[in-house]
Amino acid sequence: MKKALCTGSFDPVTNGHINIFERASRLVDELIVGVFINNRKKYLFDMQERVDLLREATVHIDNLTVDSFDGLASEYIKANDINMIIRGLRSAADFEYEVNKAQMMRHLVPNVDTIFLLTAPEFLFISSSGVRELAQFGGDVHGLVPECVEFALQDKKKI
Repeated sequence: MKKALCTGSFDPVTNGHINIFERASRLVDELIVGVFINNRKKYLFDMQERVDLLREATVHIDNLTVDSFDGLASEYIKANDINMIIRGLRSAADFEYEVNKAQMMRHLVPNVDTIFLLTAPEFLFISSSGVRELAQFGGDVHGLVPECVEFALQDKKKI
């Protein structure tokens, strides 16, 4: 069985992420979207909110599950019998960053390959940080994020 992991902080999940998940799900029997904690980031949505938004935004992908974890992805991979990692790339800068992470992961779990999927052209400019900034200043995020995220961002502004 082909079982893949796609990790990220997803704060918030964007339509670019959803596109990668939809395409990745066709390559494997099971796709796990793993939400993790990056201690270097300050989050708009807490862990449970991010997980809930991901679950709602991906309900249409039958072979996708959302999970969260704290710690090394390599340990999560070993504990869950994952065969591959799938990462989305928007630019050459993403590639430079991701290839180093993939090489380290190869060192930690040699039997697991990292597969890179290029972001669809219509989503190249979308990033979670850009969406957060746009929303913070009252900009229109419609079309950049799933509808559930759009509503959640509106609710955050009210707080």
